[in-house]
Formats: sequence, C-alpha cells, structure tokens
Amino acid sequence: MKRFLPWIIVAIVVFGIYSWGKGFNNTAVEYEANAKTAWSNVESAYQRRADLIPNLVATVKGYAAHEKETLEGVINARAQATKTTIDVNDLTPEKMAQFQQVQQGLSGALSRLLVTVERYPDLKADKSFQELQSQLEGTENRINVERNRYNDAVNTYDIYTTKFPGKLLAGLFGFEEMARFKSASGSENAPKVEF
Repeated sequence: MKRFLPWIIVAIVVFGIYSWGKGFNNTAVEYEANAKTAWSNVESAYQRRADLIPNLVATVKGYAAHEKETLEGVINARAQATKTTIDVNDLTPEKMAQFQQVQQGLSGALSRLLVTVERYPDLKADKSFQELQSQLEGTENRINVERNRYNDAVNTYDIYTTKFPGKLLAGLFGFEEMARFKSASGSENAPKVEF
C-alpha cells in the first residue's frame, strides 16, 4: 500500500487540477454566452427602432412632403444602420465603435426629423404620429437598458477571466476580453438647445 501512496497523491492532484480547469472553462463559457446573448438583445432593440422608422417617415411625409431632404436623411441613415452589424463572435472595440457611429448617425437624423415636426401642429396632434413617437421613445429606452445589460454581462465575464488565477487559464483556453459599449465622444457635454 505504501508504494501506491505517491501514485494516489499524484492522481488526486491531477484530478484536482482537471476539476479546477473544467470548472473555470465551463463558467467562462457560460459568462461569455450570456454576454453574447446580451449583445443580441442590443441588436434586437436597434432593429425595433429601424422597423419603426418607415412608418414614422410615411406618417410625416403625409403632412410635410416638402421636407424631402430631412426625410431622405432618415431613410439613408436607417439603411446604413441596418446593414452595419457585428458578428457576435468578433466584438472588437473597433467594430463596436463603427457600429455605434452608424447608430449615432441614425439618432441624429431622427432628432432632425422630430425637430422638423415641431413646425406642423396638425402632425403633432395626429394619433398615428403620437403612437409612433411614443413607441420610438420607448424603443430608445429599451436600447439604453439593453446596452447596460450587455455591459453588465461583459463586466461579469471580464472580471472572471482576468482575476488571478483564472487569468492563467483564460489565456490557455483562448478567452479574451470583450468590448464594452461606450458613450459617444462629446456626450458628456450637455446639448445646446436653440429655438
């Protein structure tokens, strides 16, 4: 029995290392999948906004057909935003910044459209327009909530894979830090509102 004792100790140590590595890997995979799902929810919220825009533009067009430049700007920004996507397995900071820049272009176009609407009291009173505007406002709130949830999921994943000793295994298993959603540059300054 004494001559098998070293082999038993080695087997216990190997099993312990295996269990630790397996546990780390499975938890990291779970956190990574949660972050990817959260990103999919962000994209879904942006898609909802993109889906609302044609109805909004059609409603405004009925009242303000001569605002062609503003309406075309919204349509073009929507087209650009819907064709810019990020592969969930390749969420790099550069691609995230590009995605965010395109979405900001759409947000700017929508803001210009809503400022234009102020000139048309009949349009502002239209029930269809009010409903669309309300849905759009709700969608903007959803986008913000989903971006925050994504950042929370990425934070959990990144903390888990960068804390010692997990950092050693993260590199071994190929887990890399994920990109977070960041605010646009200049958004820390209050916007100027002029009438």
